Amino acid sequence: MKLLWKFFTSLRLTVWTLGFAIALVFLGTLAQVHEGLWDGQTRWFRSYFVLRKAGDVWWVPPVFPGGYFIGAVLLLNLLAAHLKRFQLTWRKAGINLTHFGILLMLVGGLATDMYSRESVMNLREGGTRFFSEATREHELVFIRTLDDAREEVVAIPTALLRTGAEVRDAKLPFPVKVKSYWVNSTPDFRAPMGKNAAPLSDKGIAKDWDFSERPETKGMDDRNLPTAILDLGEHGVWVVPSWASDELLIESVKRTYTKSVGAETAAGMAAKMAAPQEVEAGGRKWRMTLRPTRHYNSFSLTLLKTTHEIYLGTSTSTNPQGIPKNFQSRVRINNPTKGETREVDIYMNNPLRYEGLTFFQATMGRDEIVDVGRSGLQVVRNPSWLVPYLSCLLVGIGLTVQFLYHLIGFITKRRATVAV
Repeated sequence: MKLLWKFFTSLRLTVWTLGFAIALVFLGTLAQVHEGLWDGQTRWFRSYFVLRKAGDVWWVPPVFPGGYFIGAVLLLNLLAAHLKRFQLTWRKAGINLTHFGILLMLVGGLATDMYSRESVMNLREGGTRFFSEATREHELVFIRTLDDAREEVVAIPTALLRTGAEVRDAKLPFPVKVKSYWVNSTPDFRAPMGKNAAPLSDKGIAKDWDFSERPETKGMDDRNLPTAILDLGEHGVWVVPSWASDELLIESVKRTYTKSVGAETAAGMAAKMAAPQEVEAGGRKWRMTLRPTRHYNSFSLTLLKTTHEIYLGTSTSTNPQGIPKNFQSRVRINNPTKGETREVDIYMNNPLRYEGLTFFQATMGRDEIVDVGRSGLQVVRNPSWLVPYLSCLLVGIGLTVQFLYHLIGFITKRRATVAV
């Protein structure tokens, strides 16, 4: 125990840990060029160890400590060293406050990484949403209508949708066996007179559209569009693409085919992609779709007005939209549980904080379908968002106290020397 205590209170451990942290930041940043921002962050910074795998670039080491491991060792080292040298005196008050602030900062960073959640809420002028959507996560949902105001939803996260897996739920009257799951895919219309391969299924969207697997995209601004091929037992094989759940994607497909087959034919093709896919089982109809994961709220936001201002004279032929000056959304909050209805403005550097969520103004433009203002809000849930402010305050107070203690002591000694 003495050797273990000596190891964790050692200043050498601090120096080595900080050295590994610097190397991790350097290597993890380089890795994002090849692995993408999100995968690179998960592999290098949200892990205990980084293990080399097939396809890695030459400089990736066989084993390297990840962000969680380095952070945990640094936290234990700082805590043990502080306990070993702790003295409850005025002389050490500033140092104690500073160390406590740093400890709190490390703990807050871990809590933020583990418990924070980011999603988006896209709204049209006049539109209302009571949920936000994840940007890189999808869910397979089966929906049946209960009445005019209610639906029953069974959601299966895509983490369970691996090729060959079988998912069962007590509410579903059929098993869901995954024949294939593609992280990214692309559509291709089955032209009546074209040379088409055998369809993936004889039901639903697969009668008119083919889907094929594409490599996973890892760019920060790129988007993966998954497709699942499901075997529902006696109800047959169904193709469920995420393409069919997004109005903007369907509109982009319509515009693409308009150039080659004309507007009327392209509209018919888009309508076949958007048609709901339903399976009847046990006297009930279940509608299935693959969509971004939804996070529901106890309140709703209605977009009343969008304001998009640019700096005068910044529009050019290469940048006709100009340099943004102000993105602003006027929204109405409706919270039935509290009986609250009020209007607020969300704009750059002025987010809305409500019910543990923070709404940031992220994007703005015109809706491509109905030609009205559109606003994109980034929704962040971070239970520990106050911790960095508190830790920085404690570190600042600690450094100030320590400086003033030594300054007052120096002035007192100087006065005493002058008096003699």
